[in-house]
Amino acid sequence: MTTQPTISKQSKTYPKKKRLMYQELQELPKNYSVIALTNINKVRATQLMAIRKKFRNEIKIRIIKNKITQRAFEKIKDVPGLEKLSEELKGQCALMFTNINPFKLNLLFDQNKIFLPAKGGDIVTKEIVIPAGNTGISPGPVLSEFKESNVLTRIDQGMIWVSKDTVVAKPGDVIPQKLASLMSKLDIKPIEAGITVSHAVSEGVLFKEQELTIDLSKYRSDLQKSIRESLALAIEAGYITAETISLLLVRAHSYAMFVAQTSAYVSKDTAPIVLNMATNQANTLAKILQNNGYSPEKD
Repeated sequence: MTTQPTISKQSKTYPKKKRLMYQELQELPKNYSVIALTNINKVRATQLMAIRKKFRNEIKIRIIKNKITQRAFEKIKDVPGLEKLSEELKGQCALMFTNINPFKLNLLFDQNKIFLPAKGGDIVTKEIVIPAGNTGISPGPVLSEFKESNVLTRIDQGMIWVSKDTVVAKPGDVIPQKLASLMSKLDIKPIEAGITVSHAVSEGVLFKEQELTIDLSKYRSDLQKSIRESLALAIEAGYITAETISLLLVRAHSYAMFVAQTSAYVSKDTAPIVLNMATNQANTLAKILQNNGYSPEKD
């Protein structure tokens, strides 16, 4: 009887790049206070490179493999919130590791958006207008592109002129290839591009995109309104602070002057006003007496 040779199973070997990613993703969360997630399905390489270059000393950006990241995060026990963030890894993702507050981080990205030429198939987010005026383009086959986009033109001085401002796309529209080509010729860059933080973990709390979005103009307006209302309340209550003391003194002086005037109290400050008020009252009384047939006695 012959014995069969034993076949040993070899453990699966992962590529070096994936092994390094797995190791790094176990270390980075421990070294930064904020971990942010962004979906990069529609983010162009040029955008990502620009962000990396500008914030290279403040933000570490890693394009990740979702499964590897989830397995790496499972090994980390002392960073709260990672398990919730791990559940949001869908599609093509990038992680950002930083010590910047997540609200400020999202605001920084919003302020660093760029405008890019449109491609066929892009979704319009804001109304696109081809402005009236000289296009600087000579007549030729391009005229058919203007016509297909319903843009009225005329030929003047050997150049194509757009007759009037024309809306060629509205939010939600899909940009046709020919319109994208036309806008490229006109150097119109309608596609707003940038990185948006879809989720972020900070101090164990998972924040979603809508919670991280700050409307600065509304925030400023609300803050100014709050300051005005709190200042008015403090003055009405007579509450003394560095901000209210001057206004309270002006108000107190105004009230004191009013009381002095109505009580005919004569002082250096009130004498001109009291005498002027007495003169006005005397003149009014004399006019009333005169209207009723009385006249001053003559010497």
